[in-house]
Amino acid sequence: MQRPVEIHDVRFLRDMLRHAYHWRIAEDTERPVYRYVQNWGRRGDAGVIALEGPHAYGAAWYRLFTASEPGFGFVDEQTPEITIAVVPSRRGKGAGRELLEALLERARSDGYAAVSLSAAPEQTPYYERFGFETVREDEHAVTMVARL
Repeated sequence: MQRPVEIHDVRFLRDMLRHAYHWRIAEDTERPVYRYVQNWGRRGDAGVIALEGPHAYGAAWYRLFTASEPGFGFVDEQTPEITIAVVPSRRGKGAGRELLEALLERARSDGYAAVSLSAAPEQTPYYERFGFETVREDEHAVTMVARL
């Protein structure tokens, strides 16, 4: 089951950041991952929570960033950046795909022309299946964009 992210989900989203960005946390201390949930509910914030009964096990959300305070996968101020995470025990069972598909549909319905994300280089083939294309690479990460 899925439902939209609500303000009381911020703690869960914050907890999910360590799953989503575990590979980036030590590398970039200048842009702490907490910015992906801090002051949740601003213009451009939206997401989906995956649940089994009352227990959440995954989330996908997006947020707009500014050029002066960009996220890891920042492209421009009109393109929301996606974060997606599933608890380890639920990975490989389709939860990430379902969350990403629901979030992409939400972004389309919200009128966005594109969404971006930052991924480890080995993750790019997964995102390419959803229409993401590489727009920037460095030694640690790949920034990808999906045109909606």
